[in-house]
Amino acid sequence: MKEVIDRIIKFRDDRDWKQFQTLENLAKSISIESGELLENFQWDDEYDVEHVEEELADVLIYSYLMAITMNVDIKEIMLKKIEKNEIKYPVTKCRGKSTKYTELI
Repeated sequence: MKEVIDRIIKFRDDRDWKQFQTLENLAKSISIESGELLENFQWDDEYDVEHVEEELADVLIYSYLMAITMNVDIKEIMLKKIEKNEIKYPVTKCRGKSTKYTELI
C-alpha cells in the first residue's frame, strides 16, 4: 500500500491541492463520491463495472487522504474497528443475519 499512498500524495502535492483538503472538505468529498458510487445501482442491479471501479477508487482515495491528513495509521484504525465489530456482532448471534447489533438476541 505504500506505493499507492505515495502516488496519492504525489498527485496531490504536484498540483498544490493540500491547501484545499481540510478534514471537512475531505469528508464532504467522501460523501459525494459515495453518492456517485451508489448512483450506479439506482434503478436496477445492472451496472457498468468500469464506472463502479472508478467511483470506488475515488471513495478510497479521499478516505486515504483523510487518514493521511489526520495522521492516523490506516491499518491500525481498520483493525481496531473490526475488533469492535467482532464484539458487537458475535458469530453465535449474527451468523447469516443482517440484523442490527442492537436487535440481536
